[in-house]
Amino acid sequence: MLTKNSKNPGQTSLRLLADIGGTNARFALEMGNHDFVAITVLPCNAYADLQSAIGAYLASPEVLAMVGGQAAVRYAAIAIANPVDGDVVRMTNHHWTFSIEALRLVCGFDELVVVNDFTALAMSLPHLGEHERVQIGGGRAQAQRAIGIIGPGTGLGVSGIIPAGEHWVALCSEGGHVSFSPGNELEVDILRQVWKEYPHVSAERLISGMGLELMYRVLHQLKDAGDTEFMSAADITRRALDGSCAICTLTVDSFCGMLGSIAGNLAMTLGATGGVYIGGGIVPRLGEFFAQSTFRQRFEAKGRFADYLAQIPTFLITAEYPAFLGVSAILNERLSLSESADV
Repeated sequence: MLTKNSKNPGQTSLRLLADIGGTNARFALEMGNHDFVAITVLPCNAYADLQSAIGAYLASPEVLAMVGGQAAVRYAAIAIANPVDGDVVRMTNHHWTFSIEALRLVCGFDELVVVNDFTALAMSLPHLGEHERVQIGGGRAQAQRAIGIIGPGTGLGVSGIIPAGEHWVALCSEGGHVSFSPGNELEVDILRQVWKEYPHVSAERLISGMGLELMYRVLHQLKDAGDTEFMSAADITRRALDGSCAICTLTVDSFCGMLGSIAGNLAMTLGATGGVYIGGGIVPRLGEFFAQSTFRQRFEAKGRFADYLAQIPTFLITAEYPAFLGVSAILNERLSLSESADV
């Protein structure tokens, strides 16, 4: 959503960009086209609301040294891990709630864009360099065709972009909340156990950070591995990667397979012959484990359409802050439209 308070927004003014997840809030200043500086990551739990986090960032010594005060920042664009439908945003995986227009006014911005984080991530895809992605399986991406994006982190984000002439249109999707579908007997057993706690098991319930923790606990019970102690998603992935815990290894391998299945579903649904990209905070940490996992096998395992999916490349995004690219592109387009409307 765009809120506006200026008839001449301009193209070169200093901009605040933000990528707000359920755990961390990432901020940057854009000094010029894709020139991101003062990149800072703040823990969401350390601030009562988004306004406080923005204020803390803009008041930081590094930012003040560059801009000389909050008033110098006239334009802002925020990607947030939540549906954005209307003025009021209530985060799904965090307690922050805010009015977009009220936030714009209190922060003194002339323009404020707020979009879903995976809409922003989707819009980053045309701007990624070859060094900012790694191909994992598949053939060659077809030009000017739909592209899918999926990424597990605190939750499970899903989106895509569709070509429209010289531009791309991003999909506002909540595909992470579709119903989980098991792909083998073990996943059937996992689903039966999780159903005892949740009447609806979404893909996000298992393919996310919280999903790793839940799946580890369920697999611990299914394998009769003794008393279950809580283990964080970070600890589960670390112990899977160093081979020190068989249940952790099984958990992360199952996670990769499940992700492959739903990524294949996304490719089929969108006809994403332009490729499917994997983002989020979890998969990039898995390294070679992910490349050697069942992800790609499960991506292609669609019966009669296995050959179709085998031709679709999958890419792992390796750029550290790709959402800034996307939210910058969205802000550029919105400001251009605003200028055109005021001529």
